[in-house]
Amino acid sequence: MRWVRRLSREKFSMLFTLVQPMLFWLIFFGNLFQRAADVQVTQAPNYISFLTAGVVVMTVLNNGLAGGVDLLFDKENGFLERLMTTPIHRSSVILSRFIFVMTITSLQVLVILGVAFLFGVQPATGLLGIAAILMIGMLFGVGLTAISMAMAFSVKSHGDFFSVLGFLSLPMIFLSSALVPLEAMPGWMGFLARFNPMTWAIDAVRPLILSGWTEALPHVAMVVVVMIIFDAICLYGSAKAFRRAMG
Repeated sequence: MRWVRRLSREKFSMLFTLVQPMLFWLIFFGNLFQRAADVQVTQAPNYISFLTAGVVVMTVLNNGLAGGVDLLFDKENGFLERLMTTPIHRSSVILSRFIFVMTITSLQVLVILGVAFLFGVQPATGLLGIAAILMIGMLFGVGLTAISMAMAFSVKSHGDFFSVLGFLSLPMIFLSSALVPLEAMPGWMGFLARFNPMTWAIDAVRPLILSGWTEALPHVAMVVVVMIIFDAICLYGSAKAFRRAMG
């Protein structure tokens, strides 16, 4: 609840948090490259239709990797150490942060899909497909938030944290199918992108929006397996970092 109360007091920050990915990526970037994108390459009615899945997963990426920021500041100002001396269970601090990040991310995804609908992008799989998109986003987001928390507990300063954050986020975006199909990438980039968990998430979300269940279902089944493994590895690393930081 502490995270919710903080955000409710910062209404401008809350509004910007919800609007930013939709405004910059979907509207500006999507319209800017609308004419530059080859429909035969993207296999979509238009570039905004193609880009929507990428924007959804990029939003999950950015929120997840930033999920540990507040914990880092709590650690730096000593609040986290004081909190650990209270009778609350230690895991509740981590769990509450996961719930907060996943809730905000889900709201952002719904806003993005709503704005995309205004541009004529209607998920081919309907409401059940939207639920599947949210599920994929949460599965991917859990692992990313765990990585962010591990970083927050491991680095010495917020400067180090944001340096690592930038180093991780940009390559993950550009070495994925978010902006262009893998087939349109240079060979070495396409090869690396296939090992990027973000690509797996996008390749499951995109047919949910563009194609329908027949094409989407195998991708969704595969991404669930991949993300469970990804989350397990990330959560294990985050738990070790937390125990080490708390002594």
